[in-house]
Amino acid sequence: QVTLVESGGGLVQAGGSLRLSCAASGRTLSSYRMGWFRQAPGKEREFVSTINYNGVNTYYTDSVKGRFTISRDNAKNTVYLQMNSLKPEDTAVYYCAAAPTVVAGRRLNEYTYWGQGTQVTVSS
Repeated sequence: QVTLVESGGGLVQAGGSLRLSCAASGRTLSSYRMGWFRQAPGKEREFVSTINYNGVNTYYTDSVKGRFTISRDNAKNTVYLQMNSLKPEDTAVYYCAAAPTVVAGRRLNEYTYWGQGTQVTVSS
């Protein structure tokens, strides 16, 4: 069993930055693909970014490319999402997720473990 806990969310003005962290316990994440998803009020949860087990391969949804950076520190069992140039449309609850198998990592149903989410609010 893997427990994921996100942190780092908050209220920020448009153009600002936040760094989200996702700390895992219960099992090492070094062999897992990790992903970040987000869910805005009244909308479905959507894919944001994913990183493979060793951090070599990353992928982003188009709306965050060039602004967000996903990374991981397997020694700390932690995954990060650096978010720069934030926009009001980035406002959402952000979730991290872990996939124990080899998957592309862009669909919700590829992930087995989920965190509880952290709120990100970007004011205009």
